[in-house]
Order: sequence, then C-alpha cells, then structure tokens
Amino acid sequence: MLDIAATDDTLIGRKGGAVGHVIFNNPARHNAVSLDMWQAMSAVMDGFLDDAGIRVLVVSGAGGKAFVSGADISKFESERATKEAVTAYAAASAAAYDKLYNFPKPTVARIQGYCIGGGVNLALCCDLRICNRSARFAIPAARLGLGYGYTGLKRLSDIVGVSRAMEMFYTARQFSADEACEMGLVNASVPDGELDEVVDDITARIGENAPLTLAAIKRAAREITRDAEDRDLGALEDMVQACFDSQDYIEGRRAFMEKRKPDFKGR
Repeated sequence: MLDIAATDDTLIGRKGGAVGHVIFNNPARHNAVSLDMWQAMSAVMDGFLDDAGIRVLVVSGAGGKAFVSGADISKFESERATKEAVTAYAAASAAAYDKLYNFPKPTVARIQGYCIGGGVNLALCCDLRICNRSARFAIPAARLGLGYGYTGLKRLSDIVGVSRAMEMFYTARQFSADEACEMGLVNASVPDGELDEVVDDITARIGENAPLTLAAIKRAAREITRDAEDRDLGALEDMVQACFDSQDYIEGRRAFMEKRKPDFKGR
C-alpha cells in the first residue's frame, strides 16, 4: 500500500489497488479525534475524490482496539473551551462528516473494538458497516453534557429507527456487536480474526462492478433520505441515463454473453 497523506501520523490516507483507506491513528487514546485530524480527513477525501483509480473507500482505526472513540476530550480545554472554539471544531468535523457522507464512491466502515460518540456518527456516514464480535457502540453525549444536532440524529434514525436512536442517546450505554447487527446499525458482525478477510472480500466485489452504476445507486440512496421537496430526481435520472450511454454498459453486455468477467472503466 502507498501512504498518500498524513498529519503528524494521526490521520493516514492510504491507497491499495482500487481501495482508498482513511485510517484514524491515535491508538493511545482509542483513536479519539482532534481538530487537526478532522481537517486532515477533509484533505485526504479531496485527494481520493480526484483519483479515478479508487473505486471504494474504507474507513478504519489503528491499533486493533478501537474504530474511533469520539472527540479527544484531553484537548477540549485547548480546542473547545470557548464558544468560538466550539464553533470552529463543529465546522471542521461537520465538513469531514459531510464529505464522507456525500462521497460519490462506495464507502465501508471497518469497525474493530470501540465505536463511540463521533465514531458512531463517522460510521453512519459510510454506506456499509462491518464490525468484529468484540465491537462496542455507544453515544455518551448525555454523560458529557454535549449538544447533539439534527443531522447526526437523523442519520442514526434513518438506519435504526427513531426509538432505537433515542434509546442509544437516552441510556448512553454500550451496545454489543450482536445488538448493533440486530438493530441494523451494522451490516454484519464477524469473528474477530475474520474482519480483514470479510472487508477485503466486500471491497474486491465492489471494485469489480460498474462505477457509474454504483454512483447512481448511491445518489438514489441519498435522495431517499431527503425531504421530497429537496430531492433532485432530474440529476439522478441523468446519472441513470449516463449508465446506459456508457462504454461500461456495452462491456457488461458483452462480458455476460461471453461468460467472462467485465472490465469496467467508469466511462
């Protein structure tokens, strides 16, 4: 793999074949996120967006014990002690979340260990979430006195339902991997030693498929979560038509008739 971006080694952008990786690398603090890390993530995402060779993005945490455990509380005094600082931090984190949520290529959260607070929000911004059996999920905002905005709650509610989302916030307790799977928070919970194998298999399958089709499906999924008056179905129809007008559509038909794997180019 090739490292393509890093900030003090706490946020790493890495490319391996058709897969881009965003790796939160603060294992001493269970990959808690600082202001610098959010800003670095936005920069890495911009680089991946412009790389046509990347077909799918994986978000993960380093160290084997945590995905992301939320904001780095040890830096609250320096980064979130004043109204202005809170506003700046919120803007940086929101920009990173939005870039991930609206990233036009498929995204996968590889969740190992603790997925807490902002880590849950980060995972919700991905299209698919795969965790190991040791994973634990919680949103402890009510234990910290933090305010939590509409967007994060809506993204959680869209996936697990309003009642389950309220339970997570109200109790602030940790949910097991099995509970997360049962409520639909994750797509799958796999044995601890099989997480990489399962994620690699999923990304390989995604990477073999037609990029224009996947982009149109993702756009449709995002439109579903918007209010009816905010949906841009015209743009979506243009993306669907672009699939039928593409060389990939010709290649897909030929590959099917010739009983071989298609070689899609994204055009």
